[in-house]
Amino acid sequence: MSQLDSAISQHSAGRDPGFAQVLAGHTHFLIASAARAPSVHNSQPWRFVVHADSVELWCDPRRRTWSDASGREMLISCGAALFGVRLAIRSLGYQPEVTLLPDPARLRLLASVRAGRAMPLNVLESQMVAAVPHRHTHRGPFEPGPLPRGLLAGMQNDALMEGAELALVGPGLGYERLAALTAAATRRGDLDPRSRATIRRWTRVAADRRRPGIAEAERDGIPAAALVAGWPVPGQPGRLQQRDFDLGRHLGLLPTGGAPPAATAVLLTRDDRREDWLRAGQALYRLLLHAASDWVFASLYTQPVEDPVIRYLIGTQLGLHGYPQLVLQLGRATSAAATARRGPSELTD
Repeated sequence: MSQLDSAISQHSAGRDPGFAQVLAGHTHFLIASAARAPSVHNSQPWRFVVHADSVELWCDPRRRTWSDASGREMLISCGAALFGVRLAIRSLGYQPEVTLLPDPARLRLLASVRAGRAMPLNVLESQMVAAVPHRHTHRGPFEPGPLPRGLLAGMQNDALMEGAELALVGPGLGYERLAALTAAATRRGDLDPRSRATIRRWTRVAADRRRPGIAEAERDGIPAAALVAGWPVPGQPGRLQQRDFDLGRHLGLLPTGGAPPAATAVLLTRDDRREDWLRAGQALYRLLLHAASDWVFASLYTQPVEDPVIRYLIGTQLGLHGYPQLVLQLGRATSAAATARRGPSELTD
């Protein structure tokens, strides 16, 4: 078990009677929980400042990928980390109070979070806290079988609660159009030298777990254990085309094949501003933890929405009302573990 997972396990049932000092007294736990959030290429583009009565979330533009000129993907990732902070505060028995974009003069400051009134966890929140250590982005094979009854509806409600929408894409013309657009975006990205350089920057061999610690560089990016072996991956019915993370290096350790995903969806927001990107990230992490509490995991597709034209076509050709922020495919899986993260001491100022 990693230091982050250990911190989450030790504090998940904690209660702090000192209301004003709740956050400062649980700094390691709060940041460890937030650091388990999903981020594009596991770039972890966030930093935190913890005060006695608040936690500030800041973006780290040095970790923005080349294709993210607007910072949209960076802010979605940071929004996911923001939900991690919120859930950690809930696990301590308090209601988080969030101010998004609190200072227009400081664009890197994305949110300020305080501990509000005392409120015990509900059942779903407890399940999500328990899912934090094992939740991971899944690129390998799925296991056969449908999703648990009611899970998709619950995930759609998760998105709505965060000011977003999870639009399901069923089999038929809509899925065929999405598959064609995803394949076009993947082919274009795989041929782009800058995209290939980005993949090389954010993929790596597996860390040597026999060593006493993991170097910072080995907590960044996507490890071999989370990549599919070989390339190109054979086409699968119902599986959207994934980008080439291997680039002929034979890094991947996950097997190919498996059952097709059980569901495909697009995460949308009503508008396309910085606050919407933060809401999309919070919705993403919330619904992914809900899914992981039932041992359901998601393949996340960012490449189709990095291209402005294809992003627009996804919305129009699928008849979606809003701005596509991410494409997901969901299914049961047990073939991959969560990737390493940077520790709290590396993420706080």
